[in-house]
Amino acid sequence: MAFSSVFFSRVLDTLGAPSIINFAHFALVPLATWVALTKTRIRDREQREMVYTILCFIFIFLSVVLISTLVNNAGIINAILAFLLWVEPFFLLVAILCLPSQLNLISRLQKWILYAFVFHTLLAFVQHYVLHLYRLPGLEDNIQGVFYRSGSGHVVGASVALDFGVYWLFTGKQYPLWLRSVFLLAAFWHMLLSDAKQVLLYMLVGGVLLLLSKLKNLVETIKCLAVGAVVGLTLHWCIQNLAAFSAFNTWMRPEIYGSDGEATLLKFSAFRIVPSFYQSSWNFLFGLGPGHTVDRLGGWMLFEYWNLLGPLGATTHPASISVWQAVGASWLGDQSSMFSPLFGWAAIWGDFGWIGLVSFFGLCTVVYLKVCNDDVSKYLMFTALAVGLIFSQLQEPGYTMAIALFIGFRWHEKRLFEAAESSQANNL
Repeated sequence: MAFSSVFFSRVLDTLGAPSIINFAHFALVPLATWVALTKTRIRDREQREMVYTILCFIFIFLSVVLISTLVNNAGIINAILAFLLWVEPFFLLVAILCLPSQLNLISRLQKWILYAFVFHTLLAFVQHYVLHLYRLPGLEDNIQGVFYRSGSGHVVGASVALDFGVYWLFTGKQYPLWLRSVFLLAAFWHMLLSDAKQVLLYMLVGGVLLLLSKLKNLVETIKCLAVGAVVGLTLHWCIQNLAAFSAFNTWMRPEIYGSDGEATLLKFSAFRIVPSFYQSSWNFLFGLGPGHTVDRLGGWMLFEYWNLLGPLGATTHPASISVWQAVGASWLGDQSSMFSPLFGWAAIWGDFGWIGLVSFFGLCTVVYLKVCNDDVSKYLMFTALAVGLIFSQLQEPGYTMAIALFIGFRWHEKRLFEAAESSQANNL
């Protein structure tokens, strides 16, 4: 139910539900976590320590958010929303990890996930081939699946479809390989239909990071290099020869890169603009406050929902406006989110300073070390970290909670597999 409140909220909104339904997950996800923590008895010591370690780092990040709020006189509603936007996926992950590793329970939840993501991808095809939404203003950006009518829904939709395709390809072994492969290809085609080419970039970056994590294992490194070479050469050929891949040529302009290139200047403009608003060394350590720089809250939500959030004491900051002015002044500003200065890691640094950046990265590191127990979950974690270098998707609940869902269920799947192997060994 907690995940559904995120995954299907835009569909319900489009069908006429009040817009406040888009905020329902802010209450339901923490509530689900609270119920899981208080109603589930975690008997396994390793599982219990893992959950409490994640909660400890969440509390550390919360402390940083509150300090930044006080230092910058930000609104309490800013602090609440910013904190939840950043840590909601970790709350969901904690709730999943509190579940008992029971085959029947995990299998039922896996089937529900499968149906949800197949529906999402089929809906994207209907939007393109039946409803022809690409002919409306916004063109291919209207192909968003269940995230219809959201600003970056085409990117989020393509991201979760491809991530599920990768997850299911390697974990859904009770289904035929050809069926899993067909879905992955369908998810890839979904990405092309929605012109969400940046998705492929950070998935490739995730693969490179996974490769770097395996450098100590020569055999695995060679395998990854071989696969990477094939993928890279194939993609290069497609970009040069197939019309469906022509959008990737937006990036193929060497003159916009380099220290004085327009892409470089625009992408890193937040790192020049935000410090110009510092008033003390506290800003260096704890930033300009939640929702005051280039995160999703300060960049979009406060302006879109001001009628709702303004009366609750929300605050804005001129730093956000200055960055948007830099976007508007650049001829690359509307070309691709690849060049946007409003991206995840810059947002954490801008809002919460270096202390905030370190504390959030520490939270991610704990999940990587404690929960990501195989290459599939590690790859998904790496792609999420790469997403933070491109746009504000680290604060898109539909994306981050999907990643948390996959990683959490993968942890249970590995435990069930290891338990089955141990049982077979004992029987022998």
